[in-house]
Amino acid sequence: CPPAGLSYGLLPRPCRALVLLNPLSGPGLALKDFHVLVQPMLAEADIAATVFITERAQHAHEKVRDEDLSQWDALVVMSGDGLLHEVVNGLMERRDWAAAVTKPLCILPGGSGNALAASINYYAGNEQVSKHELLINCAFILCKGLHTQMDLVSLSTASGRRLFSFLSFGWGFISDVDIASEKYRKLGNARFTLGTLQHLARLQLYRGRLSYLPADAAPAPHEPPVTNGTSRPGPAGTEAPGAWPNGALPEDSLLVPLQQPVPEHWTVVPEEEFVFVYAIYQSHLGSDLLMAPAARLHDGRIHLFFLKAGVTRVTLLKLFLAMEKGTHLDVHCPQLRYVPVRAFRLEPRAAAGVMTVDGEALACEPVQG
Repeated sequence: CPPAGLSYGLLPRPCRALVLLNPLSGPGLALKDFHVLVQPMLAEADIAATVFITERAQHAHEKVRDEDLSQWDALVVMSGDGLLHEVVNGLMERRDWAAAVTKPLCILPGGSGNALAASINYYAGNEQVSKHELLINCAFILCKGLHTQMDLVSLSTASGRRLFSFLSFGWGFISDVDIASEKYRKLGNARFTLGTLQHLARLQLYRGRLSYLPADAAPAPHEPPVTNGTSRPGPAGTEAPGAWPNGALPEDSLLVPLQQPVPEHWTVVPEEEFVFVYAIYQSHLGSDLLMAPAARLHDGRIHLFFLKAGVTRVTLLKLFLAMEKGTHLDVHCPQLRYVPVRAFRLEPRAAAGVMTVDGEALACEPVQG
C-alpha cells in the first residue's frame, strides 16, 4: 500500500524514452557508461532510447521547452543534478507546463554529485552506493517502470526571477564548496571532500535574516488550504491540469511579496550570522551525504538546516563526516538547527557568498520559496 498522498503509474511496454545526456558531466564518462551499462538493460526491458547529447549550457532546457513531447513516454536525464534542473525549468516554461510536468522523469547518475539519484536509491530501500553501482540501481528502477510524484519548490528572487527546484537551495559554506570544487569535477564525488577541507581552512560567516513557516504551523486566517507546502508536478490542490489560463503558473499562496515583512505566524531566526543555510527537499546532498534522512519524494516539506556562528572547525568536520551516515544531528552541535518548513525567506545583508539552486550558482540576493 503506497504512503498517503502517493499514487503510482507504470511506463508502457514497449516504452519510448528521450535520454538527455551531458558527455562532459562529472568525470566525463556518461556517454561511455550509457552505451556499456545502461543501453543493454533498456533493450532487455523493451525501452527504446533516443539519445540527445547536449553541446552547451541550456541546450536541454531549450529542447524540452520547445519540443513536441508526445513522441516519448518518459524523459531520462543522464548527467548530474544540474541538467535535471535545466529540464525541470524548461518544462515549466511551456504553455502546457501542467501537462508537461506529468511526463515521467528519470535520473541516471552521470555527474559528480548525483544527489537525486542517491535519494531515489535510498527511497527504494537500497544500500548507499556510488559510481557504477548507483547507476545500475537507477537503471534497474527505470527498467521496472514504476513512477510516482515528486515535489517541486517554487523560488522567487528580489530581481524578479522565478525558478523551480527539485533538490535544494543553499547559501554559505556548503554552496561555496559546491561551486568552488567544480574545477575538480574529474574526481567525481571526491571533489566535495577536497573542497570541504580547503574551505574549512578559511571559514567565513554570512550575515542575513532567515525566516520560515514551520511545517506544523496552523494556517493563517487568510491562507488558503493546500495539500502541500510546495509546488509539485501538476497544479496543487484539486485543480485539474491546465486550470491556469494561457499556461499561467500557480501563485505562491504561502508567500507575500519580498518587499513586505513576512507574515506574523512565521518564525524569524534571531541570530543573523550563519556558516550556512541549506534548504533540501530530498534525502541526499551527494551520493555519500545523507543530509535529510526523513525526506521523501512527495512529503510537502522543505527540510531546512542552518548552522549559526560559533561552531569550531573541528565540530564542522565532525558534522560532515557524520553526514555520510545521516547521523549529524546526533553530534548535538548547539549551533546546528533543523526544522521542517513549508516556506522560507532568506535576506542577505550583503551580496556575499554564493547561492545555489539544485547545485547551480545563483546571484546572492533576497530569495523565498
